[in-house]
Amino acid sequence: MKALKTWALTDQTPTGVVLLVDDKHKLVIRVLEDALVRVSLLKDGAHRLDRTWAVAPDGDAPWEGRSRGDLSGFSCPEFSLDQQENRLQLWTDTLRLTVETPLALVWECREAPDAAWQEIARDRPQDAYMLGRRDHRKSHFMRRFDGERYFGLGEKSGSLERSGRRYEMRNLDAMGYDARTTDPLYKHVPFTITDRGALGAYGLYYDTLAHCWFDLGNEKDNYHPAFRSFRASDGELDYYFFWAPSVLDVVKRHHSLTGGTAFMPRWGFGYSGSTMAYTDSENAQERLEEFLQKLSDEDMPCDSFQMSSGYTAIKGKRYVFHWNTDRFPNIPAFTKAYQDADIHLIANIKPVLLDDHPLYQDAETSGLFIKDSETGAPEQSPFWDGSGSHLDFTNPATVSWWKANLKEKLFDKGIANTWNDNNEYEVWDDEAVCAGFGKEIPVGLIRPLHSQLMTRASYDAQVQDQPDKRPYLISRCAAPGTQRYAQTWTGDNYTSWETLRWNIPMGLGLSLSGFYNIGHDVGGFAGPRPEPELFLRWVQNGIFHPRFTIHSWNDDGTANEAWMYPEITPLIRQALKFRAQLIPYLYTLLYQAVTDGEPMLRPLWLDFPEDPLAQTSEFEFLLGKDLLIASVIEKGATTRTVPLPACPEGWWDFDGKSWYPGGQEIEVPVTQESIPLFVRGATVLPMAAPNARSSASSDTYRCWRIYPQAAGTASRERLAYDDDGASSSALDIDHCLTRMTLSHSGDSVMLDWKKAGSYRPAFDQIDLWLAGSDQLIVNGSPAETETPLSFV
Repeated sequence: MKALKTWALTDQTPTGVVLLVDDKHKLVIRVLEDALVRVSLLKDGAHRLDRTWAVAPDGDAPWEGRSRGDLSGFSCPEFSLDQQENRLQLWTDTLRLTVETPLALVWECREAPDAAWQEIARDRPQDAYMLGRRDHRKSHFMRRFDGERYFGLGEKSGSLERSGRRYEMRNLDAMGYDARTTDPLYKHVPFTITDRGALGAYGLYYDTLAHCWFDLGNEKDNYHPAFRSFRASDGELDYYFFWAPSVLDVVKRHHSLTGGTAFMPRWGFGYSGSTMAYTDSENAQERLEEFLQKLSDEDMPCDSFQMSSGYTAIKGKRYVFHWNTDRFPNIPAFTKAYQDADIHLIANIKPVLLDDHPLYQDAETSGLFIKDSETGAPEQSPFWDGSGSHLDFTNPATVSWWKANLKEKLFDKGIANTWNDNNEYEVWDDEAVCAGFGKEIPVGLIRPLHSQLMTRASYDAQVQDQPDKRPYLISRCAAPGTQRYAQTWTGDNYTSWETLRWNIPMGLGLSLSGFYNIGHDVGGFAGPRPEPELFLRWVQNGIFHPRFTIHSWNDDGTANEAWMYPEITPLIRQALKFRAQLIPYLYTLLYQAVTDGEPMLRPLWLDFPEDPLAQTSEFEFLLGKDLLIASVIEKGATTRTVPLPACPEGWWDFDGKSWYPGGQEIEVPVTQESIPLFVRGATVLPMAAPNARSSASSDTYRCWRIYPQAAGTASRERLAYDDDGASSSALDIDHCLTRMTLSHSGDSVMLDWKKAGSYRPAFDQIDLWLAGSDQLIVNGSPAETETPLSFV
């Protein structure tokens, strides 16, 4: 590695400048928006990988990747430029960048054109950029300052605030991980947020798929002031720097930069059953059909079941696209039973063919595998009690083969949804050859891309099979952009109270990194069977995450089931039914995520950045802007301390019995049935009946739970979104959007509402429920909570 020192301006372009660095490399600076600048360091003047699959500001990236020179989707505003000896400045109304000598960048921001510039970030003054002389290693070093707080990096263990730790991006199948300490994990998200308090915040997204590291204060060097670093073993040093007044705005910008969130069907918010134990049983079909009967017997709502890979297995080995017909002797009868029950099946699929797979030879002959760097034969990697080869999704022939098998082996058999699993691509021949859509790429540059393209191939196949419906997919491994296609989760967690606790900040880290539609394996996946209290508390926490799945591969062969412990089954049923009632709220949050980039899961400080209680909160969170979740996460707890952030509207307990001013901690007594849940004042919460299914046609009841703000405080608008739950065109032409504004004056609570859109929901009346005892006035007329409101 060698540090870069000198630079000279060689070109001014319509979007920025090009600098010649150390007489041989290029530093390209592009002004993409007023507060968004891209910096690209090109060794020897050329990209190591000239394409990106993550950046998609105006729609999806092409299958073969988006050219790094493509600036479509950005406004590329005018900028000013000034050059003096050993220094260059360019600026917009919002952001000013100074290039210093030796090579280092300084960033300043301002909220208005007439405001003073304030420094927000700067590179390390010496050795800020380093390149490998004989390889493609790259490093970037920045200053660290007292009071900075770091967030992002996606799915990471431990504290949500990342200071003082070193993190690695090298996606692994980390089954049974420690949610407090294990690193790396499944996902590759090279994105950080730096919170500078009153100065605002900035995002730094390194657009690379190569193995890389982030050091956020773990490393010290006597010859440099406090610094942070990004290091990559290969690939690009191509980063996006964007500033905003708040962390929330930075999160939304990154979410938009990488293409937003998939608009999944409504039923994806229902409880989803799953366990390895069922499909690994020799009577798997019988056990899965018994699950349907148990749902009915136990009166449990459910919308889907995730079929683990045992349906493909023979003697413990998993063969994707193969059915074990001993375990499933009558596949049509099995899938029909689930269709008749209106429960959606989601099939586990894997991107590796074991070397004795029935389709292996045909796939090898067709050139569908990643190739060994030395022999040119299919690469060989350990996988599920054997050895196999990874499919190459940068080969269009592989994509076509994958889609054809999905159609024949799953869709035509009545299973329309895919669970894209074990797709971390642990190929440890870095130079193994990928087709690269006609331009070969070593796998070390794009390992996590294959998981994304695998998921995209499944997505496209599902759309082709059912073009009028929104597809539902899950993917375990992910990189920025995967959220455009699929829901995800935090992988194969370990069953313990520690995991329940530390999965909360892990999920919030994903949400701050642009992955909004996420969850955890409820009950724990690997390890011992959860004890009754732990299982109950995990369910009571899991119902407030977008993905709510009870899943397991317990050491003793048992399955985590809603009814596994009769002594707590009534409380599990109560929690599942409450989840079913929340579907209208969750679905509205998805609408806001898709259309406005609003995170669904939010740390308290995201909406209350100046509140000290919110700043120190790690194990409480907001669902949307209005529900504060303080799940019980300690064994034997009899109380729960709940921070209520300072806000003029105040906070209600969910039952509406008590209102609390914000800016205080309260101690709440808890029993087994307790789920500490608080609602922000000025909220109208749309809720359904505890329906067995979340389909729009069964959603015949609606209640608006009205939680007034403190009298005299400002009114706030809230939304409720409805459509048929499945149509691909719903956002464009056939939906119902209700806008509700709540205000409070004296002893009167005023609700003003109006709806728009052509969709007519299955309910035609609204029950009104009001916290407190004041008079309710709806659209100017006194209203009684005992009298339903017409919604026709």
